[in-house]
Amino acid sequence: MAASNSGAGGDPISAEASAALGEGIRLVFGRWTALQMAVENQWGGRNSRAKADELGASIVSWFCNSRGPHYFEDLADMMDEQISELFNADFEDNSIDELLIMHDECLQSNYSSIERLRNSHVQGNAVSESRQIAGEDDDSDSSDDDDDASMMDDEADAAPEEMVVDRPRPSRPVPDADGWTVVPPRRGRGSN
Repeated sequence: MAASNSGAGGDPISAEASAALGEGIRLVFGRWTALQMAVENQWGGRNSRAKADELGASIVSWFCNSRGPHYFEDLADMMDEQISELFNADFEDNSIDELLIMHDECLQSNYSSIERLRNSHVQGNAVSESRQIAGEDDDSDSSDDDDDASMMDDEADAAPEEMVVDRPRPSRPVPDADGWTVVPPRRGRGSN
């Protein structure tokens, strides 16, 4: 059970540390595929981006305004409640320990975790990365590790529109001149 050391008579977090913590939370959320999908697909409505920002601000506020120690379960419960309320969904990732550690480091004016996140933060977002990975998984049939590595390098260089998951769906069948519509078979259905 992880706990953050602040509170219980501890020093409040400085404005600099609070700002750094907010940046760190945004970077962590940028890697969180489920949250990015919720924003991209507007699970929280048209203002889903603002709701994701609100979630991050709630976490910063929780760390800065509540007396500690801050426990894993308390943060997990608060995040679950916020996600359910904001996005009408239940999803989580494994970043709670990371957030607690980041908070403790910020209290000590140590921003190494946030710096690592900045340096490892890739361009794009978690959703586009998951699409790329899905495209790689669909095309990698070889069991040879060297072939798989070279295929992934080749696919990483491919434009996103070439990936299977980004292709547009075919339009609905159109009736011919006689009024008949040919319906293609459904994929993934076996014959009974």
